[in-house]
Amino acid sequence: MSAQLKIFVVEDDQLFAKTLKFHLSLNPDYEIELYHDGRKCLDNLYKNPAMITLDYNLPGLTGLQVMRKIKEVNKDIPIIVISSQHDVKVAVDLLKEGAYDYIVKDEDMFQRMWKALNEINEKMLLQKKINELEQEIGKKYKFENLIKGQSNAILGVFNLMEKATRTNITVSISGETGTGKELVSKAIHYNSDRRNRPFIAVNVSAIPSELIESELFGHEKGSFTDAVSRRIGKFEEANNGTLFLDEIGDMDITMQTKLLRVLQEEEVTRIGGNNTVKLNVRLIVATHKNLAEEVKKGNFREDLYYRLLGLPIMLPPLRDRDNDIIILAKHFVDEFAIKNKLGKLIISPTAQEKLRKYPFPGNIRELKAVIELAAIMTNNDVINPEHIVFNSTSELEGLLSEELTMREYYTRIIKHYLKKYNNKVTKVSELLDIGKSSIYNLMKEEGL
Repeated sequence: MSAQLKIFVVEDDQLFAKTLKFHLSLNPDYEIELYHDGRKCLDNLYKNPAMITLDYNLPGLTGLQVMRKIKEVNKDIPIIVISSQHDVKVAVDLLKEGAYDYIVKDEDMFQRMWKALNEINEKMLLQKKINELEQEIGKKYKFENLIKGQSNAILGVFNLMEKATRTNITVSISGETGTGKELVSKAIHYNSDRRNRPFIAVNVSAIPSELIESELFGHEKGSFTDAVSRRIGKFEEANNGTLFLDEIGDMDITMQTKLLRVLQEEEVTRIGGNNTVKLNVRLIVATHKNLAEEVKKGNFREDLYYRLLGLPIMLPPLRDRDNDIIILAKHFVDEFAIKNKLGKLIISPTAQEKLRKYPFPGNIRELKAVIELAAIMTNNDVINPEHIVFNSTSELEGLLSEELTMREYYTRIIKHYLKKYNNKVTKVSELLDIGKSSIYNLMKEEGL
């Protein structure tokens, strides 16, 4: 260990106290302070000992009394109680009061002592790592670190996100594909008072309709053919934390009814079960669809719409974020260069101008892909216009110059996107706002 751990030894038997100090001092990482009564120990708690060994049979204040007062000051200090009594009841009572261990003064005492101290050290190191990780996560998910930009449009989003972190209000995020809806949901969670609780993300559109209920609410063993064991649903996994439901607009109407019931009653019953589980879940939803329009079309329940609306956050498309395109581009190129040990890369003014003029239909996700490709294509430390390649529309521009029927255009466009996204039907359905069944039918007709 880099720094010494301070240990208080509280023992009225001076000879035994010296013996105990000698043994503990064999570890150079320990700094030992001796106290022969409980009051002196209490008077020096300001020194913040890492752990305390405490004689049960102290004069004046008893060991139990001293331990209770220590816990009032700092309940997290590990206390090892040492006694000459082989009394199981006393041991049990002390452990209930918060003692870490109860050790009897016998021939095995020092072996047990070292075992307990090693366990405490391991727990302290683990807690230190957890604290460091939490700090890293907190830093990672600071708004300005997570979402780059200085435009008025994105600053307005930051303002709403800040409001969202102060309460547990439901948040509904809308925006085009690739605008960063999941990143925003994570930022809200990790800056809220639920930051140390679970964050569970579910893409509704990626789960078959026949499985979504089990995925969200869980099931009991034997509740249906494939239910070979009990499964905890996403709502239970997210209990006391945050549940993020992405593409909520793709949820079928039957499931919407069941979701509304769970939200209203704040409890869930697993499929095939009888017991209810009380829920304390912060809900964040996102969609690229206009839910108000979906309500008008009869595709989305009006009561669920108002239940989910909460605090609405509309993410602006990249084309409406002024100079944020360049800020993001520089961030992505720096990030890519560091990860791939490429050295410092610069985006030339002419390349920047080319980026500004492009509408980026795929938004931030597309910009990142374009920049990473450009970083690879350049032969030096400067990204020039010829290194900036926009793949999303190049084929379609050529396509539109041909005289084709609407059916042929339709087929070619879908084929283009299926090829680009490795036949991921759900992804293509999202991007083109076309039903998955239509895509599957075309694939069958075309032999794809």
